[in-house]
Amino acid sequence: MSDRLANVRVALFVPCYVDQLAPQVAFASLRVLARFGVKASFVSDPACCGQPMANVGSADEARPLALSFLRSFAGFDYVVCPSGSCVSMVRNHYRGLVPDAAGLEICGRTMELCEFLSDVVGVDRIGGRFPHRVGLHKSCHGLRGLRLGSASELVETRPDPVGELLASIEGLQLVSLERADECCGFGGAFAVEESGVSTMMGRDRVDDHVRAGAEVIASIDMSCLLHLQGLMRRRSVGVRAMHVAEIFDACGGDA
Repeated sequence: MSDRLANVRVALFVPCYVDQLAPQVAFASLRVLARFGVKASFVSDPACCGQPMANVGSADEARPLALSFLRSFAGFDYVVCPSGSCVSMVRNHYRGLVPDAAGLEICGRTMELCEFLSDVVGVDRIGGRFPHRVGLHKSCHGLRGLRLGSASELVETRPDPVGELLASIEGLQLVSLERADECCGFGGAFAVEESGVSTMMGRDRVDDHVRAGAEVIASIDMSCLLHLQGLMRRRSVGVRAMHVAEIFDACGGDA
């Protein structure tokens, strides 16, 4: 960490589904941050950002979770989270959900892991080696909620910190997808209420990666990966699903 960040207080927010279903992503995130000199604190109080409730219109149930998040992270300069969807919830929706709450300023300093490494820490190269063909699934919340990359429906060019950091790893080959920013169909409650459509969308994404020759599907959102992973297991597709933090951690690069 540079001198200007030496006294910066950083917390890691672990989403509920990562905590319960993919805790290795949280540990990988901590190790990656530490590799680049960031000592992040783990705060266990907020179990959920409130997104599942908010997505189905239950604002009254989401509001206490938002307030808990704001209280828990009030003393930090940055909150880093290995989830584009949770970061988008905090940054883009808390002010409408709890407009008069104290501590809302932390919302603007809640960042996705790759975004934080690139924009705040100044990391432009992960280093290490990961000799695999990787397909990058650009999650809807990361791409359209946080604007981490260029969406095909918009005439604009935006930085892609996730793709750039992955491309910096020796031996890692990012494959070219036919529809690189198409939704996987998860969408939280959507996958339950419209399971048939959700499944078809997920299969389309898996097939796109398989045609491109991907050995690994990577994403900043474990929720998308869990959905795709389940579909691949049912069809015995020999492609791994890995969170980008797991790839950064596995490549063993030097800062």
